[in-house]
Amino acid sequence: MYRFTPSMVFDYVKKYKKRLGLWIDLTNTTRFYDRTEVENRGCIYKKLSCRGHGQTPSEQQTKQFIDIVSDYIAQNPNNLIGVHCTHGFNRTGFLLCAYMIIQEDCSVDFAIFNFAQERPPGIYKQDYIDELIKRFKGDCALEAPTLPDWCDEEQIDYDDNDRDGSSHSQSNSSRKREGKYINKKFMIEHEKVTLLTDTKKIDAIRETAASYLKWKVNDFPGAQPVSMTRKNIENLQKYPYQVSWKADGVRYMMLIVDDDEVYMIDRDNCIFKVDNLKFPHNTKPRHLRKTLLDGEMVIDKVDGREKPRYLIYDIIRFEDTNVGREHFYPVRLHCIEVEIVNPRNRAIVSGHIRKELEPFSVIIKRFWDVRMAHSLLEDKFIRTLHHEPDGLIFQPSEMPYSGGPCEFILKWKPSDQNSIDFKLVLEKETGLGLVSETKGNLYVGGSNVPFGWTAYNKKIKHLNNKIIECKLVNRCWVFMRERTDKSFPNSYTTAKAVMESIVNPVTKEYLLDFIKYNSYRKPDINQSKRPRLE
Repeated sequence: MYRFTPSMVFDYVKKYKKRLGLWIDLTNTTRFYDRTEVENRGCIYKKLSCRGHGQTPSEQQTKQFIDIVSDYIAQNPNNLIGVHCTHGFNRTGFLLCAYMIIQEDCSVDFAIFNFAQERPPGIYKQDYIDELIKRFKGDCALEAPTLPDWCDEEQIDYDDNDRDGSSHSQSNSSRKREGKYINKKFMIEHEKVTLLTDTKKIDAIRETAASYLKWKVNDFPGAQPVSMTRKNIENLQKYPYQVSWKADGVRYMMLIVDDDEVYMIDRDNCIFKVDNLKFPHNTKPRHLRKTLLDGEMVIDKVDGREKPRYLIYDIIRFEDTNVGREHFYPVRLHCIEVEIVNPRNRAIVSGHIRKELEPFSVIIKRFWDVRMAHSLLEDKFIRTLHHEPDGLIFQPSEMPYSGGPCEFILKWKPSDQNSIDFKLVLEKETGLGLVSETKGNLYVGGSNVPFGWTAYNKKIKHLNNKIIECKLVNRCWVFMRERTDKSFPNSYTTAKAVMESIVNPVTKEYLLDFIKYNSYRKPDINQSKRPRLE
């Protein structure tokens, strides 16, 4: 493994005409270098001996780190600060994430993702990630990434025990993840859709999809909308938006590698191979290649029959073009229609694609100018869908595609339909003088205390430790359905946001009035026709 000396760091910074004014050493040793090498450069040296060896930085050390950094930045806003532990991932990442959460008001998941993007692969010890989530009440459902190639946890660390036995169980974390999802099901049961189990192939597909997004985290790379609140609704005033209905479907990204290599990626980052689904090129006599789409599976009910359909609502990569960096409207939507959907439709008409042999159909999801939102809530439009909508989705027109939580993509639900995905734990309450009673305790990520409870009944008796969706009715959580597409509950932060939306709801009337009087106005809007599906 290669080591950097202090002089190399200072020379590197000097090359960019920057000043490194504060140096924070988090290691639990002094053997790497002499601190005078730093101080002789006119740089302040601070030592915070974080032990590592299975111990995350303590609350006192975390506070001390934040205070040191905050005080220095306040007095020297133009200078750089250097922070290091042994490898610059776990202790360094933990404290930088803590700083972002406390001082920059970032969510826990955003801080962890952001650090991983800047310093791949990010924090790779699960116990460090778990402690961040627990200490700052953030998202769970975050698993440590695959270990870097250079990290051999079987080797005893000779310096300050940066790699230790407590994290040893994570050395094969990605393999354990595959075992956990060995029985994962696709939304529909079809012989032409199968769960991929070849770990090398799984890794290759994940890496390909992640590379198209420059995504450095070993997790689902798709953009994730946030719930609309009375605060973030103001984005509709600041930026141009498109609107569509929010389908009650299951989210999948689709990676088209080549002919007979079409894959679906679900929110657990599981991979399904789809056979007999063709995507002819628009202008060349061959199959599409190297294309990444985003969308959702729905079950349409037409003439008494169920028809599975994949609704494409975004595109990240089209062959050799990074179309995800272009405007959503009109560029990305136009690309979906012209390059993905239309060539398929022509091939179906000509008989080159036999639609009845495909596991599901593929169509584009339509979007309209935000001022058409009222029409999407009318019964006349809803009857054309053939599947259940459960709100609206607001997509910024001129922003690039961005993986992970996106504060600008907003989802709205009627206030009486706001729901939370919980982990259900059935527990018996017993005690002296008490009648034994089973209770459905509801847990969210980042908290070991029940967020609430739901009445025990036959609908949930077989769902212990499963993820279930519940809504609040008369101050009681009521079971809606099992979330078979999810393996983790909503985070504590998300659950609190839903509760806020219940207390201060963005009602239908509030939403439509805001759009009517305050939404972003752009001249020459050619999308004012009433929404309809073709």
